[in-house]
Amino acid sequence: MSLPLRPTPELKPLLSRTDAPVLSVIVPAFQCADMLEHCLRGLLASDLERSSWELIVVDDGSTDGATAAVAHDHGAHVVRIDDGPKGPAFARNCGVEHARCGIAVFVDADVVVDPKTLSQFLDAFTLAPDVDAIFGSYDSSPGDSGFVSQYRNLLHHWVHHREAGNATTFWAGCGAVRTHAFLAVGGFDAHRFRRPQIEDIDLGYRLSDRGFQIVLEPRIQGTHLKRWTLRTMLRADLFDRAIPWMQLLRTRGNLRMDGPLNLRVFDKVSTALTSMGLVLLMAAIWVHRPALLVTGIACLLAVVFANAPLFTWFARVRGPLFALRTIPLRLLYYVVCAVGGSIGLCTPAPVERDARRPSLPERRALPSSAGEP
Repeated sequence: MSLPLRPTPELKPLLSRTDAPVLSVIVPAFQCADMLEHCLRGLLASDLERSSWELIVVDDGSTDGATAAVAHDHGAHVVRIDDGPKGPAFARNCGVEHARCGIAVFVDADVVVDPKTLSQFLDAFTLAPDVDAIFGSYDSSPGDSGFVSQYRNLLHHWVHHREAGNATTFWAGCGAVRTHAFLAVGGFDAHRFRRPQIEDIDLGYRLSDRGFQIVLEPRIQGTHLKRWTLRTMLRADLFDRAIPWMQLLRTRGNLRMDGPLNLRVFDKVSTALTSMGLVLLMAAIWVHRPALLVTGIACLLAVVFANAPLFTWFARVRGPLFALRTIPLRLLYYVVCAVGGSIGLCTPAPVERDARRPSLPERRALPSSAGEP
């Protein structure tokens, strides 16, 4: 499904802005004054009238003093979590608690949205009333120039463009959801995800389970400022994605799930082939069997050739040398998936959310002036 991001001329009069805000933009922040400065400047450069959206920054227990000061300086309504940090899931839930509008737009503090982003969200929700949640993509110009940062963010861009359309998951780096749908599923699971992990993926699953429609629209973009290193990338992929994602699938009974993003059969086969190839290479070295060596190399080459569209795209946007340098990182990614998936299968998942203690505290219904399109 491709969303209509801009109204046709005959519809434009129907979408005229009012003085009442219709979007609640929520930014969770912790000890990130410099990045938050860029994030808020990007939001304030929006082509959507400032009166049409409210800005809420949730300070998740920062002790630097500067984070809250930056938010105040940019006219944000600052929500302070005194006993934080409690993680972005809890912070976003707190933001929704203070929101006045029918659509909550989540933007991470290390993301600078495009000037069109807020207008695109509003127009898309208005023109597609059956859609309950929309999320976008990082753009192709990451803020950090390091090789790993470029690789990581460009990979995100490529994957989200490849999987555009209806989705069963969600991304909170630059995503929006109708507040009634968010409240209906209890918001982010702040009890299970107390640090930045896959809390947005879990939210997407629960929205989809309840029949709410989610769309990935990669034309809605933001620039990611985070600096990645090999160590931080591997740690995030293993402990914040692979392990908790497998645990989540296991508790949901979806181990055989085939879906978009990183759950395609293609990625599962690539993970298996990479693991098999490395095991065969190590066995060949141990027992001195050339046949094992050849078979192992063949497995790895099969994965490389299967990922040729990705490497070709890397070569087009960053050059052939960059593309060649990404091949080991791509193989390493599949190794981490195999290791993390195995650990996730064998280790107990975090305690399930207590049905008597929902992640999102009970709140009064939104007023009629919430302005949901």
